[in-house]
Amino acid sequence: MLTERLARVRAAIAGFVYGLTGYEFARHALEMRHEMETVFMVVTMGDLVGVPVLPPIYSLRLLPYVVPEVATWKRHVARPREFWDKDEYDLHGL
Repeated sequence: MLTERLARVRAAIAGFVYGLTGYEFARHALEMRHEMETVFMVVTMGDLVGVPVLPPIYSLRLLPYVVPEVATWKRHVARPREFWDKDEYDLHGL
């Protein structure tokens, strides 16, 4: 009983400290990874949405690696944007 309570308190303190120190870094890293994946998809598969960047033969060689993400990428690229989606309106550190 006491050990369970101490474990829960320790987990709560660990979550609180992570929220104070590491959460913003982890969130920013995930955003950067998503942006890099989007750029990679535009460069390799841009002809699917009308951006001819690489010749199709190179895109076809990479196709088996990107097929699982093509549908979600096309949805992300084609979705309408709002003015608050821009990074300049993000409240970094607040």
